Amino acid sequence: MSTPRATVIERFHHAAIRMLRSMRAVDEAGGFSGPRASALSVLVFVGPQSLGDLAAIEGVKPPTMSRLVKAMQAEGLVDARPQDHDQRQIRIAASERGKRALMKARERRLEALQDMLRDASPAEIQAMEKVVALLTRSFERRSQKPEAP
Repeated sequence: MSTPRATVIERFHHAAIRMLRSMRAVDEAGGFSGPRASALSVLVFVGPQSLGDLAAIEGVKPPTMSRLVKAMQAEGLVDARPQDHDQRQIRIAASERGKRALMKARERRLEALQDMLRDASPAEIQAMEKVVALLTRSFERRSQKPEAP
């Protein structure tokens, strides 16, 4: 038998998945893949990273991240340069073009969310604010690395 708490959590899970799929569709319609947007978001909002650190933050193996970074370099979205103190160590940073592309994609997602929530009452927006605060606290407790917004 499911408790009211478990039922709400299950419904929240379902809604979160649907929202993520919807945002992925917005990104893809704008020519921006999820993995690319996610990695670029880290580089824009957290800052330049080594390949290994970026792979760890994104939860992928370094060879996977290496392919993604090479593709983003080819598109002019990131710059990868050796560090001054160690030429073997590469530092990956978002280029100006990458920053503009990410901010445009972010704006499209925020507009889609605004549209999705256009009928929300002030009380529902307040309830969402409480859920966001709860999730933020939970993520901060579990996270060693900063997350990109």
